[in-house]
Amino acid sequence: MSRIAKSPISIPAGVEFSESDGVVRVKGAKGSLEMTLHPAIVLSFEDGVVSISPIKEEDMAMAGTMRALIANMVEGVSNGFERKLTLVGVGYRAAVQGKSLNLQLGFSHPVDFSIPEGITVECPTQTEVVVRGIDKQQVGQVAAEIRAFRPPEPYKGKGVRYADERVVMKEAKKA
Repeated sequence: MSRIAKSPISIPAGVEFSESDGVVRVKGAKGSLEMTLHPAIVLSFEDGVVSISPIKEEDMAMAGTMRALIANMVEGVSNGFERKLTLVGVGYRAAVQGKSLNLQLGFSHPVDFSIPEGITVECPTQTEVVVRGIDKQQVGQVAAEIRAFRPPEPYKGKGVRYADERVVMKEAKKA
């Protein structure tokens, strides 16, 4: 039995929740999201609480997944999600120009990353990038794509890393 699927999701005030024809819609202060429900899952909504249960016992893992996705949707439309990235290296800079993120990452050319719809990117300092949005998966994907331009390398630690990421440094070759 999935312990995650058993726990109900409470819908906070100011968030509208609806389910029809296997499509879950959540609307809040920050925006609205929708997702198709898996056919092996039954959803019940009473008194501001959503409960998820599988049709068959062997679909309990999918029930846990659907519960987590719906909980992330509710969290996203009410509070939103954010990922912080840090640029480590001499001359590494980031700047937002319109709908594009301009990165100087030690290459012979600047890297321009076009910011997708539903995501906001800001640079509080030249070496910090903050990715915000209501869709947790999209925020994580955009942060991963920015990090992929120059992942942190293990000898000097230079590159783009998550703010909470610890890079394990290797020792250089001995003569």
